[in-house]
Amino acid sequence: MSWQPSTDPELGDPKTCDALDLIIVPRTRDLGDGFAVRRALPHGKRQMVGPFIFFDHFGPVQYLAGKGMDVRPHPHIGLATVTYLFDGSIMHRDSEGNIQEIQPGAMNLMTAGRGIAHSERTPDVQRRDGQKMLGLQSWIALPAGKEEIAPSFQHYGAGDLPMISERDFTARVIAGSAFGISSPVSMVSPWFYTEVTAQAGTSVPLDPDHEERAIYLVDGEVEIAGDRHEGPRLLIFRPGDRITVKTLRPTRMMFLGGDALEGPRHIWWNFVSSSKERIEQAKQDWKTGRFSQVPHEHEFIPLPE
Repeated sequence: MSWQPSTDPELGDPKTCDALDLIIVPRTRDLGDGFAVRRALPHGKRQMVGPFIFFDHFGPVQYLAGKGMDVRPHPHIGLATVTYLFDGSIMHRDSEGNIQEIQPGAMNLMTAGRGIAHSERTPDVQRRDGQKMLGLQSWIALPAGKEEIAPSFQHYGAGDLPMISERDFTARVIAGSAFGISSPVSMVSPWFYTEVTAQAGTSVPLDPDHEERAIYLVDGEVEIAGDRHEGPRLLIFRPGDRITVKTLRPTRMMFLGGDALEGPRHIWWNFVSSSKERIEQAKQDWKTGRFSQVPHEHEFIPLPE
């Protein structure tokens, strides 16, 4: 999806357990046609969690018959996008020729590297009939030495991703490792991303082995070290502590994080880089049409002025 600068998400109540570093209440933005986005990252007090540099929660939104989402072709460099849906479908097309319908529970990782363009639209059948949409999109900043790798796309259906299912909770490992199991997704730096759904009264551990860790509460309510947190919230933890999350209501949450990058990143529109000069080059490349075109697309989002 396409990023525009906005006011920082709000900070949450600072009273909480010592293991918590920051609580972010994502700020809601209405992008039109009832399409609501909650943005948790980037934030003025925290640019990244591991390599996660952007985190958007979109929906729930109900599209009526004949309506849909149309994100026209736009460019990326220096990052990988992760689109993860709970409801609805999105048709992905990119300038490498990949065409993929993204469905709930599937992992879709588009690595931009030195440059890619893509579009995201409601598929024809869902546009005809109408659909409910709810999902997340994250950007993973690429590490030094990998920012200019060749663009690529990986897709794993929901049934291809490892899951654990206990009596009161389930966990789908989307990327990296969690709960003793590993996703098949290839990555260029260590990070993890796991969907956890739990009934009320369930205790779920957060792995202490990852350098940087956070929990995004999509919906529901949890208790951590005696403090209660209600979704949507991004809870960012300090390294090393053992964390137990107790659900107070049926809850859906994402465990995420990974190794910190070697330094901060510049972010402008849809471009991420350790070099301001590289972002200036990307601006000119998009403005002058030097990015490869997305097949079967005849529109594009112009460079912001």
